[in-house]
Amino acid sequence: MIEPVTASDHLIAIIEDEAPIRRFLRAALGAEGFRVCEAATAKDGMRLLTQDRPSLVLLDLGLPDADGIQIIQEVRQWSSLPVIVLSARGEEKGKIAALDAGADDYVTKPFGIGELLARMRVALRHANRRETGAGETTAFQFGGVHGDLAERRVFADENEVKLTKIEFDLLALLVRNSGKVLTHRFLLKEVWGPDAVNEPHYVRVFMANLRKKLERDPSRPEYLLTEQGVGYRLKAD
Repeated sequence: MIEPVTASDHLIAIIEDEAPIRRFLRAALGAEGFRVCEAATAKDGMRLLTQDRPSLVLLDLGLPDADGIQIIQEVRQWSSLPVIVLSARGEEKGKIAALDAGADDYVTKPFGIGELLARMRVALRHANRRETGAGETTAFQFGGVHGDLAERRVFADENEVKLTKIEFDLLALLVRNSGKVLTHRFLLKEVWGPDAVNEPHYVRVFMANLRKKLERDPSRPEYLLTEQGVGYRLKAD
């Protein structure tokens, strides 16, 4: 069983060169009970990560002395530390590159603290499961949909839904990463294999099929969400 974790148990690292954003984050996270440390450059940020060992990193991609993606790649060589990228609006390529490099999520500037906290909770929950070695439950539920990954059965409003193998594999990947954004490239590699990473239409077609079978209104999905230009996310209940 995963032990409950309070905000005060977590040290959050902010690596961001814009002082107003650091002040905003420091005040907002402090008000929620989080402890905070911060850096304005990649060099100071890496020193902070290795010395202070925070629970989660909020990382700006546009640092003055290095690309934030370099930090993600370096961190992933020695740690599964959760990384949430802070990106400017319209930086789809940067978001995709960061996620493919190993970032857990991203928020687009300007962002609300409520949205950021929700993303942080998901990332910390995943990290806590890894650290405690808690076994992954195979049962899942979102909205009126529930099922069991081990039994490969899915129900919508108590009616069993027949999914193709690829539809089920795609849904299972989203369920196991509930709340996290998964890039087109990641989904293609995991479900279809490395030879399909340049075929994004595969994902669009099968996500449309899943929405028709599982969403109440496929044209306005509530749970199988599109991250425009980046990938998809299963909204966590």
